[in-house]
Amino acid sequence: MVAAVGSALAVLAMSGCSGSSGGTPSESAAGKSFEFWSFTGINQKADVAKYKEKRPDVEVKLTEVGGATETAQALTTALAGGKVPDLVLIQGDNLPKFVQQPQNFVDLRTLGADKMKSDYLDWVISQSVAKDGSIIGIPTDVGGMAVAYRTDLFKEAGLPTDRDEVSKLWPTWDAFIETGKKYTAATGKAFIDNAGTGIFYQAVNQVSQKYYDPAGNPVYDKNPEVKAAFDLGLKAVAAKITARQASFSDAWSAGIKKGDFAVIAAPSWMLGQLKDNAPDTKGKWDLAKIPGGAGNWGGSYLAIPKRAKNPKAAWEYISSTQSPQGQLQHFTEAGSLPTTPSVYKDPKLTSVKEPFFNDAPIGTIYTDSLLGLKPFLIGPDSAVMGQEFLNAITNVEQGKGDPAKAWDAALTAIRTAIGG
Repeated sequence: MVAAVGSALAVLAMSGCSGSSGGTPSESAAGKSFEFWSFTGINQKADVAKYKEKRPDVEVKLTEVGGATETAQALTTALAGGKVPDLVLIQGDNLPKFVQQPQNFVDLRTLGADKMKSDYLDWVISQSVAKDGSIIGIPTDVGGMAVAYRTDLFKEAGLPTDRDEVSKLWPTWDAFIETGKKYTAATGKAFIDNAGTGIFYQAVNQVSQKYYDPAGNPVYDKNPEVKAAFDLGLKAVAAKITARQASFSDAWSAGIKKGDFAVIAAPSWMLGQLKDNAPDTKGKWDLAKIPGGAGNWGGSYLAIPKRAKNPKAAWEYISSTQSPQGQLQHFTEAGSLPTTPSVYKDPKLTSVKEPFFNDAPIGTIYTDSLLGLKPFLIGPDSAVMGQEFLNAITNVEQGKGDPAKAWDAALTAIRTAIGG
């Protein structure tokens, strides 16, 4: 995976040095070609293929740069003087740094975003609005939350398999960990893939404020809600219920196929990953409610760099695919939850059942998971802070860190990373 990311970045760097326009002058002038950078794991290939069914005359040069962080890093480098893409997908936690640099992006109001702004959840679209009022990105999805679990493995462990009964097992994260201990005691196997993304990332995205207060001041080191979520991760490690497999790693993908763990946190965008990684497990999975109440993990934005060669073609792609009906269609095909609340009651959404997950009604499960959500501010270093907290928990999980010193280690790493 690392090699693949490195190769992709190298190709991008070489492209930047070559000065290639990414399309012939005639194509650019006609707005019939654009270059699109995405990150992996979000299946933009399917979106692009769908778009080309409607617009076979448009050439979309899609590059999956790497993970969300690698893509943001490549964009930062490109904005500093390299060749920029015409369109880029930016993960939500990485967006604030770019929103602070509106001069580097097309103000999408000039292309019509001001007329579309009301289509989106207020707390989502507001994250892409710069201080000068310009709109940097259009939100593609939000990460309504649930827990995916293997019904066959639950049955072997003597646990209920019905999704409503399973949901009742874990009204809280403490109850979730206790259920994990029962599963592991009965089977000798891990309950969940890992403590970092599996528990900490979920719990910390259910808080009323996260790493910044509403005024934009960093509070990551003194927010008791963050500390409580961090301690839940360590508690899961101490309970020995995790498979210690980092999300999106090769071992994690193999673990999904082999049933190395019985549950996995499943924001809506994760459904496609599970299906792609383990197609032979179709029908063995189901979806239960997330412990701890409403929350959101993830979500992304489409943006157009200022020096894009083909902004018109890029905008046509955005306006076509990210309309309420466009996002609804994407949900029915890929499972990414729309940011356009006008479709939440649409029968096309509420009636969606996912065969891979035992016909779970994903339309209602994921929209219900957003009810009662208290939006929090995402700051310019939120992604770094989250990663360092994750690293500290992972170190303990891998036997490389002292749980008693993990919190302080995370704070030190964050201060070093952000210069605080």
